[in-house]
Amino acid sequence: MSAQIGNHISAERPDIGDAPCVDRIAPGFGQPGTLGRFTAVKGPGLILLVPYVQQMVRMDLRTVVLDVPTQDVISRDNVSVRVSAVIYFRVIDPERATIQVENFMQATSELAQTTLRSVLGKHELDDMLAERDKLNADIQKILDAQTDAWGIKVANVEIKHVDIDESMVRAIARQAEAERERRAKIINAEGEQQAAQKLLEAAEILGLKPEAMQLRYLSTLNVIANERSSTIVFPFPMDLNDFLKAVPRGRQED
Repeated sequence: MSAQIGNHISAERPDIGDAPCVDRIAPGFGQPGTLGRFTAVKGPGLILLVPYVQQMVRMDLRTVVLDVPTQDVISRDNVSVRVSAVIYFRVIDPERATIQVENFMQATSELAQTTLRSVLGKHELDDMLAERDKLNADIQKILDAQTDAWGIKVANVEIKHVDIDESMVRAIARQAEAERERRAKIINAEGEQQAAQKLLEAAEILGLKPEAMQLRYLSTLNVIANERSSTIVFPFPMDLNDFLKAVPRGRQED
């Protein structure tokens, strides 16, 4: 029997084959005296305990999946949402997980809930919906830093659901529709601008050679002739229009 009576913590590695565990001893844990003194971390194998004096508590060292209850969060733009998340963590130091905190599962759960509300409350609703990866990384970093003193490593945090009211869903739908209409008008205006620019360049090119305009007339007549129509529109030359306007003026001056 061990000469030192106190707390024993036994931790098994997942690759041993037996269930990973941590053993904690002493009915008066946390109180002064030899019965409340921590002894060591024990691995797998035979462990002898003094009945009614020593106590062993098994601690799992595998990754734990912790479901964070749904939290009511008010975003930065004053929108009420309900958010749920899941946390993946594991115990890396059984001694600290036993001594530094009374119940590391409950402590981690409560810390995750408060951190989730605190981090999401600093962001707008659009960020919650579009930048989940960034929010997950921020929450994981904060939880990992605060649980390090408990011997816990937070590996990953994932936001599962972001639930909003039906009225807000309709408002978001109207906003998305208005955004699509705005983009359509902008694209249409840009198309008109580009078409006007191309027409200006074409007019400048045709203005350099009057023969090019006549060829354009003939090309247009060819297109009209191929259509099933009894009406043929013949383009009136602008030079002839200027000539006809100048004839009456010359007669009046005479």
